[in-house]
Amino acid sequence: MSRIRYLVAVTAVGALLAGCGERVGQEPAGRGQAVETGPAAGTPQVDPVALIGSWKVAEVDGGEDVVLRLAADKSNDLLLFGPCAVLMGSWRADASGLFLADVPGHTAAGDGRACRSGAQVTDAWLRRAVAFRVEGDSPVLLDSQGMRVARLLPGARPAPGPNLLPALAEPPEVTDEVRRALAPAAALPGNLVPARRETLLGRWVPADGRTWPWQKEPYVELRDDGEWRGSDGCNGQGGRWVAGPEGAFLATAGPSTLIGCDNVSVGSWLSAAWRAGLDGKTLVLLDAQGKETGRLRRG
Repeated sequence: MSRIRYLVAVTAVGALLAGCGERVGQEPAGRGQAVETGPAAGTPQVDPVALIGSWKVAEVDGGEDVVLRLAADKSNDLLLFGPCAVLMGSWRADASGLFLADVPGHTAAGDGRACRSGAQVTDAWLRRAVAFRVEGDSPVLLDSQGMRVARLLPGARPAPGPNLLPALAEPPEVTDEVRRALAPAAALPGNLVPARRETLLGRWVPADGRTWPWQKEPYVELRDDGEWRGSDGCNGQGGRWVAGPEGAFLATAGPSTLIGCDNVSVGSWLSAAWRAGLDGKTLVLLDAQGKETGRLRRG
């Protein structure tokens, strides 16, 4: 039996929401590039908690009347409100200045007149962002070259709609739990060599070599365009990734089929990781506390 998570998520959000640098506007080179970015080692850290809020998108083509809501709520992590649609997805950021947004979901909503006039909301600019900094009370999203993609201005509210949940119209709350979740990750253990972008590119399979004759080999492929694709052995998976200094590593996991099997959840290994290091030729992924989420070898 197979079901697409994407369809489930879109249906859920549709029910909730219905009704509702310096080189600004430069064209992206594809869907985004996975680069080693963020501050160099030894530079001051930035606080990803500063990204949580409801923001008016400024200094970007197509950003007029667009509100970006970044929360730490797993059901509504990222919502991009436009006059004709709401885009939904996930985001990650860390204290080295890495930022990553993945917007696989879309539900029609908003002003019907705007929809008929062709007004749309796009995430092309958001997919270019791989880093951030904070200037005063305004986060600034940066591309792989350190150029400004967009400025986020505080105090924004989504356009009212008959079925817009009041909680989503308000800025998300920053709790102690949220601060702990976004605290700086544990340093890479001394026995591991920090993984760099060029060493991460390519196909990886579980290091223990588990295979089953009746299903496909689990794998992940980290691509040069900032996307990753893979399989847990029977379900296709994918998302986005970015690498930074001192082994910093972030990835999102997007839609997946739901075929039941004796699988290896390599996608969750990536999405739970905050650092990546090499133990010889073995890639070791670690969570915020320094606990291993998985080990991979070249496929």
